[in-house]
Amino acid sequence: MRNGYRIIDTDTHVGPTADILYDYGSDALRRRRPELAPYEFQGRDGTGLSISPYPYKRAMGEKGDAAAAERGGTPSLKGQTGSNFRGQPQPGVSGTNSAGRLLDMDTEGRDVDVIIPGTFANAISVIDHDLATEIHAAYNRYIVDYCSPDPSRLKATVLAPGWDPTWAATEIRRLADERCVAAVTVVLPEGLPIDDPDLHPIWEAMDDADLPILHHSFFYEPPYFPGYRDIWGHIAVARAAAHPWGAQRLLGYALLSGLFDRFPNLRIGFAECSAGWLPAWLVRLEGQADYLHATLAPRKQSPLEYTASGRVFCGVDLYEGPAIVRSIIEVIGDGAIMFQSDYPHDQCYFPESTDEVLGWNIPEASMRKLMSENAERYLRMA
Repeated sequence: MRNGYRIIDTDTHVGPTADILYDYGSDALRRRRPELAPYEFQGRDGTGLSISPYPYKRAMGEKGDAAAAERGGTPSLKGQTGSNFRGQPQPGVSGTNSAGRLLDMDTEGRDVDVIIPGTFANAISVIDHDLATEIHAAYNRYIVDYCSPDPSRLKATVLAPGWDPTWAATEIRRLADERCVAAVTVVLPEGLPIDDPDLHPIWEAMDDADLPILHHSFFYEPPYFPGYRDIWGHIAVARAAAHPWGAQRLLGYALLSGLFDRFPNLRIGFAECSAGWLPAWLVRLEGQADYLHATLAPRKQSPLEYTASGRVFCGVDLYEGPAIVRSIIEVIGDGAIMFQSDYPHDQCYFPESTDEVLGWNIPEASMRKLMSENAERYLRMA
């Protein structure tokens, strides 16, 4: 608790390293480790997996050159970011130190962490799919174990491979009763849309378990983001565009495809995509759905109505500030916004992320929805 508020952080992270994944992997995964050797790199926390990162090497004002992704290449953000830290997190919280995470949560006043894996989770969609599924299985075993010291506070996002809907649905049903499991990230390989009927077994399993979709942004590794080769090569513009545009595309199809009618318990939430885009995009989808209604399947509600009924949620980035939050509330109300910090990444303000947001000038009732009440509804915790 902080200042009388329950606080649910909907964007926190683990890695884990490749070594940890191998430890939690099956014998089949360990036997196939040599196939992953070309993707391994040494990071500050140990051996990581870097799968064909797009380089984004052009400097502002310079001539462009041909850029190409390299398997096992240096992650594009390495050495390029600053830090907002106002203190240091406990060591190893991205690996196996969940006890240290709980200490950090107490320090910052976070009651619940929603935990999201590193970029490998999406990037492995381009390698051999049987091998990729083994990695997803290893991660799911790892994250349940990581959360086991306190599953009421440590909440897992589990992985479901879109390339194997049958396995994914079985895995969701297997994990659905774990106390820590709060959401599912369905990894869609490039070219596979969220409304593809082959994915229905996944949505059915999630619908039965009352588990929501969690989309966390990605941009420099597969499946990349829409338009990634047409960004003129600069990393800052690429990252600025990637996160909201990837979220907008996914939300557009979720809202206009009839998916929410077919699966009435399904909800969708966004982490680290910012939130300021959400009202304008919903209004635009309303207009396009009306103008192009003949191209769409029948739906029971409009995009704004689905959102008002509790089917859409979005984390607010710390840098967006209270004016953006007030603008969201003005257009769509306060029922979709959620607190997120990006802990323990450099973008967070640890240990002051919660204090930063609690200092914003927004109505008290809206603050309670932002800090926990909306996340409780989104994460089947209400």
